[in-house]
Amino acid sequence: MDFMSAYLAGWSVLSLMCLIIGLGLMIAEMFTPGLGLMGTFGIIALIAAIVLSAHSLLDAIFTLAIIFVVLFIAGFIVYRSFTKGRLANSSIVLSDRIDSASTSLDDAEIQGIVGKEGITTTALRPSGNAEIDGKRYDVVTSGEFIQKDTRITVERIDGLKILVKRAEDAKE
Repeated sequence: MDFMSAYLAGWSVLSLMCLIIGLGLMIAEMFTPGLGLMGTFGIIALIAAIVLSAHSLLDAIFTLAIIFVVLFIAGFIVYRSFTKGRLANSSIVLSDRIDSASTSLDDAEIQGIVGKEGITTTALRPSGNAEIDGKRYDVVTSGEFIQKDTRITVERIDGLKILVKRAEDAKE
């Protein structure tokens, strides 16, 4: 008998059940974060499948290789589905992301508010909100406390921060 037929003949119903249950639990674990009960029982079932089916070290290594290949293919399919497939549009996957365009305050429109006056809509401790040119912005001071409804002036834009001062302090 060749290796493959001898290998397949060595599988009992119990070892085959352990393999199928273990693979199923490991694939189910791919949908849950962390190494939980499904992953733990899946590993135990896969180890039992290897032990029950292996009549030699070569059989055990071959079974382990099959398990790794099946889990790698399943992991690839799950990953692809989470990023580009049906799961990418489900509620379990975060669809919003921050990219450089959404976080940049370097465009000409936002730079146009430098030097303009506004009014605080919340107290700045040292950060809060202000209305400048009819738009609400998250702003920050250089450390001082500014009361709500105080006139402020935009000093500069530093990275993602809009730095402001009291309007009377900026004129000094």
